[in-house]
Amino acid sequence: MRVLPIIVFVASLAAFGDARAQVRRVFIAGDSTAAEYGPERAPRNGWGQQLQGFLDPSRLEVRNHAVGGRSSRSFIEEGRLEPITRELRKGDVLLIQFGHNDAKYEDPRRYNEPEQAYPQWLMRYVAAARERGATPILLTPVSRRVWDFGSLLDTHARYTRAVRDLAAREQVALIDLNASSTDWLRALGDEPSRAYFEHVPERDVRDDTHFSTAGATMVACLVVRDWKALDPGLAAHVVRDTDCGAPATARAELAAQAQPSSVVHERDVARRQPGPHGGPGETTAYPLFADAPGLAFVMRKRVLHKGAGIGLHLHHKDEIYYVLQGRGRYVLDGKVHEVGAGDAMLTRPGSTHAIQQVGDEDLVLMIAYPAKAP
Repeated sequence: MRVLPIIVFVASLAAFGDARAQVRRVFIAGDSTAAEYGPERAPRNGWGQQLQGFLDPSRLEVRNHAVGGRSSRSFIEEGRLEPITRELRKGDVLLIQFGHNDAKYEDPRRYNEPEQAYPQWLMRYVAAARERGATPILLTPVSRRVWDFGSLLDTHARYTRAVRDLAAREQVALIDLNASSTDWLRALGDEPSRAYFEHVPERDVRDDTHFSTAGATMVACLVVRDWKALDPGLAAHVVRDTDCGAPATARAELAAQAQPSSVVHERDVARRQPGPHGGPGETTAYPLFADAPGLAFVMRKRVLHKGAGIGLHLHHKDEIYYVLQGRGRYVLDGKVHEVGAGDAMLTRPGSTHAIQQVGDEDLVLMIAYPAKAP
């Protein structure tokens, strides 16, 4: 995770601990990757469109001013920063993400060379926020999905470096969205990452800049995750899980994996067996990943066909049964429990249990227990 911790930023959100504090507003100044879109543009979504879903609206209110096609320069020259500045107040946050359109050298209305003009325009946003007592946060431009011979290309390198340098020089909080989104896309890979962008084959749309709803949601998650790293106090006001993305080392760790991950289908492992522990009737067992080395647990699906059961036996380990389908009569320590789909049963060491299929429908169980020590 590459973020720049700024003590001044943490202090600015200290009021979150005061129940009487007013709602903080989170303003977004940015381009099409952050903008909002109506249903007529589906599946296109901007990450700013999904940001509120991660934040408690009673404490943080998102106001998304991002507009498609704008650079840091054209956004200001069109007067779009002015209404944000008028609304900003002490304690608010301004998220600033440009770069995609600043790089369009063929368009003099938007182009900014990255060494001087681009950071100078970005500094206008920073100054506007600070003058109003709000907290500016710079974001490096989110990665495009551009693969070439199996490698994800960095299309924003000079602009990303300019944002990082500006943040360090001016002591501005930084979320390195280019780094986190690049790591995420590389971990996904070329083909799987397509679903997170605006790809609609039936309309001949193949857009590797703009996101689908899934992609916008993931990028919003990356933004909030790294924002929490800047300000740990924010976590109390985040209402969704932000354990998202992947580290830059993900591919290397996969290559070094001694015990590989895998996918199997139950039809390939099915075994017809009599009822275990002396139980009646016929069952079908699905010993999932039974050959996986070093696995700390056993998980298997077992189908008890009509009249079948698992016989009474004493337990020396923890075991969980989960009923996926059908009905059964479960005996635990001498007490009968009628069970059905959605019921879960935990048996601890020292207990006895048995189960019998009931009715015309197969009883389908998912079973988990610790593996034997090697």
